[in-house]
Amino acid sequence: MKHRWIPREIDDDADVEQLRRDLNDLPEALARSLACRGVTSLEAAERYFRPSKDDLHNPLLMQDMATAAERLGRAIEQGERVLVYGDYDVDGTTATALMTHFLREQGADARYFVPDRIEHGYGLCEAGIDHAAAEGASLIVALDCGVTAHKQAAYAREQGLDLIICDHHTPPDELPDALAVLDPKRPDDPYPFGELSGCGVGFKLVQATLNSLGLPPERAEAYLDLVAIATAADIVPLHGENRILLSTGLDRLRRKKPRTGVRTLAETAGLDLPDVNVGRLVFGIAPRINAAGRLGSAERAVALLLAEDEGRAREWAEELEQTNRERQSIDRDTEREAAERARRYLTARDDRRSVVLHDENWHPGVVGIVASSLVDEFHRPTILLTTVNGTVKGSARSITGINIYDAISTCEDLLTEFGGHDHAAGLSLPEENLPAFKECFNEAVNEALDGRMELMRPAVKVDAPLNLDEVGGMEDRFWAVLRQFAPFGPANHKPVFVGRGLELADRPRTVGSDDKHLKFRVRQRNGRTANGKGLDVIGFGKAEEHLSKLQESHRDGTPFEMLFSIEENTYRGRTNLQLKLRDLRLQEA
Repeated sequence: MKHRWIPREIDDDADVEQLRRDLNDLPEALARSLACRGVTSLEAAERYFRPSKDDLHNPLLMQDMATAAERLGRAIEQGERVLVYGDYDVDGTTATALMTHFLREQGADARYFVPDRIEHGYGLCEAGIDHAAAEGASLIVALDCGVTAHKQAAYAREQGLDLIICDHHTPPDELPDALAVLDPKRPDDPYPFGELSGCGVGFKLVQATLNSLGLPPERAEAYLDLVAIATAADIVPLHGENRILLSTGLDRLRRKKPRTGVRTLAETAGLDLPDVNVGRLVFGIAPRINAAGRLGSAERAVALLLAEDEGRAREWAEELEQTNRERQSIDRDTEREAAERARRYLTARDDRRSVVLHDENWHPGVVGIVASSLVDEFHRPTILLTTVNGTVKGSARSITGINIYDAISTCEDLLTEFGGHDHAAGLSLPEENLPAFKECFNEAVNEALDGRMELMRPAVKVDAPLNLDEVGGMEDRFWAVLRQFAPFGPANHKPVFVGRGLELADRPRTVGSDDKHLKFRVRQRNGRTANGKGLDVIGFGKAEEHLSKLQESHRDGTPFEMLFSIEENTYRGRTNLQLKLRDLRLQEA
């Protein structure tokens, strides 16, 4: 699949030159990469490279926060029972653990409830509200859900329960009738940053409640490890407050004594917390927490995160490890079947720019993961659906440039419920509406693509051109600065550079048990290191697409150009810089 190479835009080239001067003759490729991220002054660069808790916003700027903090503080002071209600994904379970631990630390009688994916479905449900009433709670704090729960909010009020909603999903035009609705995406919310995770909103409520109780808000920093896990796992944009929360949370995980549950989970997964980064959170910690709610009860994950007893924590961590292995097996089988069906679905009609598949036997806990995999393979907005208790339910994922929430909302009259944001959403509908929904959704995607068919080709956004002679080694300034661009994620991806006029420094070869990966060394043609051994390049899954081009370059001496990021690679105890191949093409004479 041919990619589009799209240079990232900057407002003014003069900013690049000014940054170079301000930062002691910083290499142009790095200055341009900073400008692409909106970092265009010395002051902004200092904030970017040194994220500080001092730059977090006052939580009381958030709409309804003062009301929520006063009510939660009163519940603590008066010894009321509080039910913490969270979603079953990583964001929801970490938020549930955060709020429950905080309330118990203050001496409150806090219980928690996480809905079962199959029995209750997503979000606030009447069964959870009934559970709160049966437990004798007077207040529910809902985390990572609730902003669309009009009926459930009314039901809670009928039961005599106060409800505080802490959400971060796109709100409807009319908000639920709750005591407080905390959501920085509210159109009427003056809060300066709208991209917090659900756990991040819960963290803000903890800060404000501490202030309401006359306690130092800094005590909330004990929960930054949980906020970091949620921020990394929920794929929220990593700029502004999210970058600060993630950076400081990672620092806490690396340097402070981690909470027992997180430490045992990391040990069971074979992860070394002193070296933890975003990738290890996303691919090591998060899947194991997620597995609890995908195959069974997510309350197991909350119990682990709250655990203080070493033995119990290890039992739960090992249980989640096994559950995650089961989830991976189901993933592989479902993905294999869904991919084959997607090929047939797309070839059946020329006008299909989306994929909507339904199978009543697919496990509801994996359809979101598999939908993401199909987007990667077919580059189409994709919805995977299964049947739960007679209702069709599923998950949607999208491509860059197509707002999946907006596309689904055009079919609202066919749905029972839906919610989400630009790139991901969940939905449910009666099975008899499925044929009409497929047509409606495909039409919405086609309309969104009208005049923008280039979106159907995947794009790689390029930060800057880079001469490989500038890279140097791990001790050189280039890498010393580049590594400080981390943590990486949405809105702060690893910089992607384009190298031109390149040549091979050895013969390319395939590696891996299935020979799908590429390994070679590259150097700058006619550069000062042209006769050197060059830099290592790894291309995961790139052999089929690019091996023949490299063989031609090696045979004929044809130069090539390449998109790549730069990272550390440790092999047999030695750590060196390595280029990670994104795309490659031969250069014309």
